[in-house]
Amino acid sequence: MQIAILLYDRFTALDAIGPYDTLSRLPGAETVFVGERSGTYRNEVGSLGLVADATLSEVTAPDILVVPGGPGQLAQMDDGPLHDWIRAVDAGTTWTTSVCTGSLILGAAGLLKGRRATSHWLALDQLPALGAEPTGERVVFDGKYVTAAGVSSGIDMGLALLGRIAGDTTAQAIQLGIEYDPQPPYDAGAPDKAPAEVVALLRERSRFLLTGEDTGA
Repeated sequence: MQIAILLYDRFTALDAIGPYDTLSRLPGAETVFVGERSGTYRNEVGSLGLVADATLSEVTAPDILVVPGGPGQLAQMDDGPLHDWIRAVDAGTTWTTSVCTGSLILGAAGLLKGRRATSHWLALDQLPALGAEPTGERVVFDGKYVTAAGVSSGIDMGLALLGRIAGDTTAQAIQLGIEYDPQPPYDAGAPDKAPAEVVALLRERSRFLLTGEDTGA
């Protein structure tokens, strides 16, 4: 089983690494990082790089596609070679997945029309324009399409998908192996839980979170 994780400039690191650290542990899995060019792609602040060992033309039939999000997503919304590749490999995937604003890329490629989907909570309102029905759920399955909410939810998505593919016991063994037992110090990980002033602060900074542009907030 081949798992292809897409990279592009200014991606969010955990969007790619969360699914990688779960799905890559599937027995017999081959995981490949892929991009329009081979080489290093930097995250949204430029301090971390991941290497794409393969170009789009070299990865033609993955079983699972993972599209991460991040501020660089904005530059991936126009139709072109990347969307052509996504549509081409999607025709043969068993599962097509995304994390955070990666769902907007899938939507822009025309893959989420009429489907339920999720994204980062600050980007949910962009899904209807792409033909998708937004939900506030952390992980959404609609047919073979699996979308995860913001950033850390990619770990949950990977584990949920492992359960579908290999069964609950294997998924739980992988969860135990990575000791994924969240006990956050604050109960502020969703807009309906966080204090109102924190939600307001994040909304003020949403341009930076979703585009990387400094608002001065």
